[in-house]
Amino acid sequence: MLFNSLDFAIFLPIVFIGYWFVFNRNLRLQNVFLLLASYYFYACWDWRFLSLIAFSTGVDFWASKQMSASTNQGRKRRFLILSLLVNLGFLGFFKYYNFFLENFMEAFSLLGIPFQASTLQIILPVGISFYTFQTLSYSIDVYRGKLKASDDFIAFAAFVSFFPQLVAGPIERASNLLPQFFKARSFDYYQAVDGMRQILWGLFKKVVIADNCAVHANEIFNNSGDYSGAQLFLGAFFFAFQIYGDFSGYSDMAIGTSRLFGFDLKKNFAYPYFSRNMAEFWRRWHISLSTWFRDYLYIPLGGSRVSTWKKIRNTFIIFLVSGFWHGANWTFIIWGGLNALYFLPILLSGKNRQYLDIVADNRSLPSPVEFLQMLSTFILACLAWIFFRANDLGHALDYIQGVFGDWGSYGDGAVYKSYKVEFVLLLIMLSIEWWGRRFDHPLMRWAELKSTAVRWMLYIALIALIGLWMRAEESPFIYFQF
Repeated sequence: MLFNSLDFAIFLPIVFIGYWFVFNRNLRLQNVFLLLASYYFYACWDWRFLSLIAFSTGVDFWASKQMSASTNQGRKRRFLILSLLVNLGFLGFFKYYNFFLENFMEAFSLLGIPFQASTLQIILPVGISFYTFQTLSYSIDVYRGKLKASDDFIAFAAFVSFFPQLVAGPIERASNLLPQFFKARSFDYYQAVDGMRQILWGLFKKVVIADNCAVHANEIFNNSGDYSGAQLFLGAFFFAFQIYGDFSGYSDMAIGTSRLFGFDLKKNFAYPYFSRNMAEFWRRWHISLSTWFRDYLYIPLGGSRVSTWKKIRNTFIIFLVSGFWHGANWTFIIWGGLNALYFLPILLSGKNRQYLDIVADNRSLPSPVEFLQMLSTFILACLAWIFFRANDLGHALDYIQGVFGDWGSYGDGAVYKSYKVEFVLLLIMLSIEWWGRRFDHPLMRWAELKSTAVRWMLYIALIALIGLWMRAEESPFIYFQF
C-alpha cells in the first residue's frame, strides 16, 4: 500500500476514526488497534512476510528482557548476539545471499578453481533494512544499559511495526518512539493540522517532483549511450531531484501521518541541497540512518578522536557500510566510497563541523560565496548519484566518462529548453523550501501568514499542481527496494 495510492486514501481515514473515536478511551486498545492496522498495512504488500516481523519482534522482546534481568555481562552478551544473529541473519539472507554467492563464484573462477552454485529467486521483504535497524538499536541500547527493556509486548510490537514509518523510515530509536506508546494520547488539533500540511508537502515532492523527474532520469540512464555529455549530466541532475523528492517526500508523509495519531518522529531531511559542503550535506540527508551509523558504528570505532590513520579508516568504514546497506551491488559500495573521499579532506582539515547553522540565516538570499558552495556541493552529489542509479559498475563508469566527454552543440544550453516545465516545477519547490528552510518543513512557514485567504490560496495552488502533474500510474517509492 503506497502513500500516494487510493488504497491509502481510504485506509488512513478509517484508522484515524477508529483510533480517535472508538478506542480513544483505552491506551492499550489504541496500541492493539495500531498494531493490527500496521500489520494489515504491511500485509497489503505480501502477508507472508509478516512472520519475519513477528518473529524478529518476539526474539528482540524476549532477549532484551533477559539482558535487563541479568547482571552477568557474559549472559547479557549472549542474548545480544542472539538478537544480532536473528536480525542480521534475516537481512543478510534476503538481501545479500545472491550477491556474496555470485562474487565468491567469480573470485574462484579468477583463481582457476571451478565453483558452481545456484542463486536463489529471493523476494526482498519491503522495509527489512529499516525495521531491522530499528529493533537492533533497541537491543543494543538495552545491552548498554541506556534503556530498560519493555514489559509490554503489544506496545513494543506496535513500536516495531508502526505503519507510517515501517517500510522506509525514519529509522526511529526506541528511546524516542517507544515511550510514546506508553503515554496517554489526546487529540491535538494544531498538531494534526500541521501533520496534514507536511503530508501535503511530501505528496507534492513525490508526485510532482520525483515522479516527473523520474521520466527523464530513466530515459537518459536507460539509453545513456545515445546522449551527449550535457544530456547525461541532466540525467544525473533529474535523478538527484527524483531521489530527493521521492525519499524526503516519503519521510514528510510518514512524519505528518504520525502526527495525526499523536506521535512525533525524528526529522529525516533538513534541506540537504542547500548544504555548503559534503559534511553539512550528510548532516542533512537521511538523518536517521546517518546518526544510526554514527552512534552504533563510528563512535564505537573511536570516531574522529583517534589518530589520523584511524580517522581515515573509520570514515571509509562508515560510508562503505552505508553504501552496502542500500543494496547488494558494487555501485552502492563505490557510491559510499566516493562520498568518503568527498568527506575526508573536510574532516582532516577540521572543517567537518563548520556549517552547523542555516545558510543565509536572517538573510533573504545567499552571498555569492554561499551560492557557489551550494552549487559545487550539489554537483559533487550529482556525480555520486550516478553510481547510485546505474545498473552496474560498468554502466556507471561509462556514464561518468560520457559526462566528461563531448558536450557537442548542447553545451550552449539548447538542450535545456525541452525541460523548461520541469525546471519551473523545481524552481517552485526550491523557492518554497528556501523560504521555509528555518522550519522542520517549509509549509510551517505558511502557518505564520496572518491572512487565512492567502494561506488557503497557497494550499489550493499546491493541490492544483498535484492534480495537474500526478501521473496516471502509481509509482512506488525508491527506498522500498532497500
